[in-house]
Amino acid sequence: MSYLKKIGALFVSSALMASMLAGCGSSSGSTGGSGSQAEGGDGNYNISIVFKTTSNEYTQYMMAGAEKAAAETGAVLDMKGATSETAYDEQQNMIETDLHANKYDAMIIAPLQGDMASTLVSGTDMPIFAIDTDFNAPEKISFIGIGQKDAAASGGEKAVEAAKAAGWDKIEAAYIAGVQGDSTADARRTGFQEGIDGAGGTFLADEVQYADAVADKATVCMEGIMQSHPEGLAIIACHNDDCAIAAARAAANNPAYAKTIFIGFDGNITAAQSILDGGETMTVAQSGYDQGYQAVKTVVAHLNGEKVGSFVDCGTKVIDSTTAEDYMATLKSQMDGKAVAQ
Repeated sequence: MSYLKKIGALFVSSALMASMLAGCGSSSGSTGGSGSQAEGGDGNYNISIVFKTTSNEYTQYMMAGAEKAAAETGAVLDMKGATSETAYDEQQNMIETDLHANKYDAMIIAPLQGDMASTLVSGTDMPIFAIDTDFNAPEKISFIGIGQKDAAASGGEKAVEAAKAAGWDKIEAAYIAGVQGDSTADARRTGFQEGIDGAGGTFLADEVQYADAVADKATVCMEGIMQSHPEGLAIIACHNDDCAIAAARAAANNPAYAKTIFIGFDGNITAAQSILDGGETMTVAQSGYDQGYQAVKTVVAHLNGEKVGSFVDCGTKVIDSTTAEDYMATLKSQMDGKAVAQ
């Protein structure tokens, strides 16, 4: 039980925890025939968590939530991730190593490639759980996360509303995507398109640019968009907050984009601050903290013989300038003063 990579135990107020649990749902309650149940245990388990990467801010929230649940349950966590969201071989090696290490009671995976994860866990007796991004495998007990497409669609609708309020008559939207072929990136792209088109805007589907979910590539994408559309666009929708912040920064001195709505996804502290500072306009916020917390609680409940749901929905909400300050205070409380990746 010495393989824990600690980021410290976190303590949040009972009111915050009650709110969190209500928003994300009970991980140990019965959900009818869709759940799964394990043999009973002593509640003191070794759990491997393989994230997509530990280099971004959002993963830090998932790690913090997981550590909080570990402090409550006595679980011992070994948390790791690849150096980037395109470091597929790194994550594959991590998953393979932990599957055959004979020291873990369960594994939680946020897959960079769903098909790869499905192949790697095929035939294992270890209970497998998915977090953040789902994948298909009979060995998987539960997915802890959100409905990516529906969440992005709600953001697209809000972005069109904001563009209309900002005075745009022609509402066209360019999209800066994540990693091409990634299931989460595809779901968000589809969701934004459906939300924007459905609300009366026009999603420029033929002009989607891929930034691999990183800010420096998003800057290059935004520079290309401004060259292609010197007249300005009503909406720049982005795969995540890092890309949205970078895009807004790249367009900051272009008067044609002064009223553009820049919308991202994730809901990080840096996104909330950027919204307050007049950079990113809004973000589709999912709670990484809740997902990490509920993932560990769900694993422990399963290992203790309780029935758990096949999908633990942690929900989303759209944050803008009217809600960013309160939202940021909640995130800071969850992190309890810990530094997050920038």
